[in-house]
Amino acid sequence: MARSALLNVMVQSALKAGRSLARDFGEVQNLQVSLKGPGDYVSQADRKAETIIKTELMRARPTYGFMGEESTEEKGTDGAHRWIVDPLDGTTNFLHGMPHFAVSIALERNGEIVAGVIYNPSTDELYTAERGGGAFLNDRRLRVAGRKAMSDAVIGTGVPHLGRGHHGKFLVELRHVMGECAGIRRMGAAALDLAYVAAGRLDGFWETPLEPWDMAAGILLIREAGGFVSDTKGGTDMFGSRSVAAGNEYILKGLLELVQRPVPKA
Repeated sequence: MARSALLNVMVQSALKAGRSLARDFGEVQNLQVSLKGPGDYVSQADRKAETIIKTELMRARPTYGFMGEESTEEKGTDGAHRWIVDPLDGTTNFLHGMPHFAVSIALERNGEIVAGVIYNPSTDELYTAERGGGAFLNDRRLRVAGRKAMSDAVIGTGVPHLGRGHHGKFLVELRHVMGECAGIRRMGAAALDLAYVAAGRLDGFWETPLEPWDMAAGILLIREAGGFVSDTKGGTDMFGSRSVAAGNEYILKGLLELVQRPVPKA
């Protein structure tokens, strides 16, 4: 596959940050046995990975804006371009020594995502996409799964936890979806979940609330793999609504109907 110069910069940034995270992940696994625990170490690993990415990206395009999970958003003098970065998606997995986490980098141009990279250093899986150029896992072209019936579909989601999200609303959505599909998976890294939809490993996905850096690269991957993405109301304001739903044409339609289904009256 041919990559543009910009995508090559993004890939090299993700790989460099991924190598740093992989080294720190080994230390976190060792720290699991300590009384203090690995929480502070993970925060340092997260910030270090973002610094690596930001340094690489801004060296290549110093006029672009930058939005990262671990830093204050910076407006670029360019005005049209913005990097959207999650240096460590799946922080809780990382904290607990679970090898399911990723670096996510997206490039936004005039409000549209035009390039995306998601990299899991634990599996050495690199997902890349450019608008109009397709989506790839390493060098293999990706297509979303072709299942049409919710009863055949495995759906990913994120489960709200302590201090986050509307638990009652999610439980209603979960009740509706789990009664109609073949299985539900909650793996703890939204960027990778979206990449899995692009790769056909998951048939669909929905979650709220999410931040732009959780979903920006994954949105493009799915679209370039032939899939569809909306917010959970069926609109296009994923960043503003802080929600996302995805799948092929049929699964997304079925999923949206289920998550929007009203609560049954007692």
